[in-house]
Order: sequence, then structure tokens, then C-alpha cells
Amino acid sequence: MAEYNYEDLGFFNGSNDSSQGHQDFLRFSKFFLPCMYVVVFTCGLVGNSLVLVIYVFYQKLKSLTDVFLMNLPLADLVFVCTLPFWAYAGIHEWVFGNVMCKALLGIYTLNFYPSMLVLTCITVDRFVAVVRATKAYNQQAKRMAWGKAICSSIWVVSLLVSLPQIIYGNVLYHDKPFCGYHEAISTMVLAIQMTLGFFLPLLAMILCYSVIIKTLLQARGFRKHKSLKIIFLVVAVFLLTQTPFNLVKLIRSTSWEYHTMTSFDYAITVTEAIAYLRACLNPVLYAFVGLKFRKNFWKLVKDAGCLPYLGVSGQHMYSEDTSRSASASHNVEATSMFHL
Repeated sequence: MAEYNYEDLGFFNGSNDSSQGHQDFLRFSKFFLPCMYVVVFTCGLVGNSLVLVIYVFYQKLKSLTDVFLMNLPLADLVFVCTLPFWAYAGIHEWVFGNVMCKALLGIYTLNFYPSMLVLTCITVDRFVAVVRATKAYNQQAKRMAWGKAICSSIWVVSLLVSLPQIIYGNVLYHDKPFCGYHEAISTMVLAIQMTLGFFLPLLAMILCYSVIIKTLLQARGFRKHKSLKIIFLVVAVFLLTQTPFNLVKLIRSTSWEYHTMTSFDYAITVTEAIAYLRACLNPVLYAFVGLKFRKNFWKLVKDAGCLPYLGVSGQHMYSEDTSRSASASHNVEATSMFHL
């Protein structure tokens, strides 16, 4: 890598530091970030593709939760498919031309925002399902229609906010070509990313999950322990993966001096890699925790002929899940965190 740092998928940060420390960082980032891109791409491709296959061929879209969970892996899947290009460019240089530069910046951004906004919608959906359980149960058809309209709106809004990257994205040169955009629009891009990609989902989680936890603690006949553990896991993963990267970017935006500090180059690179892990963890957190989804997963494994002996184990799990569901009351089913 030449005398520039990839920040948010390889954008030039303007640092002119030529010290030995900066040279060490360039060698580190040339190895570390592309490797992380490949790991996230591989795990995210497998996990999100599996979720989509199960929803399309087995689970179908029977609830509002299913609508949101269908859009989440779709956004993450297209997002991770852009990472091999950035990995190659990080190791070598940008060789894919100006059109591909604009296209990949647009695709990345177009799928970054839906992923984070769908997480926000899932949070609000869980709030309604638990706190307004009876009303949510009686208005499932209306909520499905609203959910599809909301998802369509999310993709339209994401397209609009990604236009600056598409319009101003170009192949730039600093010793060697790289794909990015000029400093003139970086502040606007940062403000949009921080708002839609971090603060909005964080605010939704804090407000909604606080009320959900209070409601669950007051509920009777509900498996509070498991539900509360899942909530804390979801919030913890979001905070641990997204907070460091956004915090470093926010601090760095306050002063140009931070752009010349090699320590911040390391911080941006490492926290960026951590933030992208969400594309691997989302399938686990928002799909595989569901009993219904795991049941369909075992069906897929059995139908694919992979490890046939698991079919018996899967069937045993079906009967256990069915008996548990049958023993639950109507109100407990309505307040289920994951509509299982």
C-alpha cells in the first residue's frame, strides 16, 4: 500500500507521515485489513446465503419478522460481495476502472444503510410484539403490509443517501490509483453514516429494549431468562462491533491533527474490521436463535443429503419444539420475541 490509508473502504485520509512508524502501519494494514475482508466475505457469504435459501424455500414470509429477516441477509450478502474487490485493492492497487469504482461504492453504501435500518425496524417490531402483544396479534395482516412498505422505503432512502458516493466516487491517485472520493464530501458522508448507521439503531435499541425488559420482568408464564439473555446478546454485539469504529471516526473528524497520527490509522483499521463482523453475526443473532428457523435448517440439511444421520436428531428436535409450543398459552405466543 502506498502513502495513504484506506478509511471506510479505502478512502484517502490525507496523511503525509513518512516516519518509520507509518511505514510499519502500511505493512500492517496491507496484510490485516484484506485478510479480515476475506474472512468476513467467506463467513458472511455462507451465513447470509443459508438464511436466504431457508426463507425462500422453507420458511416463506409468514410474519412481519420474516419480512425484516429476509431483507437483512439480502443487504448483508450484497455488502460482503464487494469486499473481495477492496481486499485486492488493499494489497495491490485499484485496477477495476472508474465505472467499477462508482458502482462498488454505490453498492456498498446502498446495502450498508438497509442493513442498519432493518436492524432498527427489527428492534421496533420486537417492541410492538412484546409490549403491544394483543394488538400486534390482531393486526398481523396490516402490519405485514406496513412492513413491506417500510422495507421498500428503506431501500429507496438508502439509494438516495448513496448518491454522493456514486456521483463523486472516482479513481484517485497517490503514488498509485485507489478508489475513493474527495475530502469535500467526506463530512457529509460521515454525518449520514453516523446518523443512519449508528445513532438511530442505538437509540432504537436503548428505548425499545428498556421497555421490553421491563415488560418481560412483569410478565407471567414467560421464559424471561432466555428472552432477556438474547436481548442482552443483541445489544452487546451491536455495541462491541459498531461503537469503537464510530467513536474513532467521530474523534478523528474533530481535528485534522488526528489524520496525521499513526495511532489513529491503526485504530481505524482494526475497528473497521471489527465493525464489518456484523455481516457474519447477523445471521446467527437474527435467524438461528429461532426455533422455527433451526427446524427448517435441519430440513434443508436432510433434503441436501448432508450428514443423513442428522435427520433423526433434527426430527427429535422438531417434536421437542412442537411440544413446547403446544404448552404455551395464546398470550405467550403473541409476546414471543422471535415469533417462533
